[in-house]
Amino acid sequence: MDIVLIPGFWLDASSWDEVVPALSAAGHRSHPLTLPGMNRGDVDRSAITARDHVDAVVAVVDGLDPGVVLVGHSGGGAIAHAVVDARPDRIARVVYVDSVPISDGDNINPNLPARDGEVPLPDWSDFDDESLVDLDDSLRAAFRARAIPTPERVTSDKFALSDPRRYDVPVTVIACEMPSGMLRQFIDGGHGYTAELALVRDVSYIDLPTSHWPQLTRPKQLGEAIVRAVQPA
Repeated sequence: MDIVLIPGFWLDASSWDEVVPALSAAGHRSHPLTLPGMNRGDVDRSAITARDHVDAVVAVVDGLDPGVVLVGHSGGGAIAHAVVDARPDRIARVVYVDSVPISDGDNINPNLPARDGEVPLPDWSDFDDESLVDLDDSLRAAFRARAIPTPERVTSDKFALSDPRRYDVPVTVIACEMPSGMLRQFIDGGHGYTAELALVRDVSYIDLPTSHWPQLTRPKQLGEAIVRAVQPA
């Protein structure tokens, strides 16, 4: 099965390096992506939009046989959901890694501090303690060294979704900093964060308690969780 791996903010394709072996061992073909503007070096990211990221993933999906699995981490989950909206007939499942699908008219996180059209990785003090579980000093230093600024418009652009067939595509949420039980409570309570997830007809959950970046703190276990999501019992 073709599995397209969409990184969250500040990360490129290499962030999946320690996750891919578990997928390969299970016989899957991995396609880790570096999204537009997320290459290293002195790059002008100010004109890159959320739609550019969506279109880049759609192009990859169109080059593969139907039945693609999308894996979206964090902000990459919003990109994955927009790709489902664009190509609902080509996607077999979406796996949200510490993420949920975004609603029509919403943006990912416009409150992140931007500079010159891009959003650098913020100070650790800007994150909740739950986000940083297992992310020790060594991992934090490695993450900061590899972090790439995210285009500001990717964080702030509003998403336009229109195809109701997106709700027919099965979803698995790999819950890390927020346990699946809390997500279910949010759905039952009508919380806006899970409004779109509540409309999906087939949702399953896998709990992987760790940081918001499990590909850094528990990559082997994340790979195994993705395999379980793709091959449910």
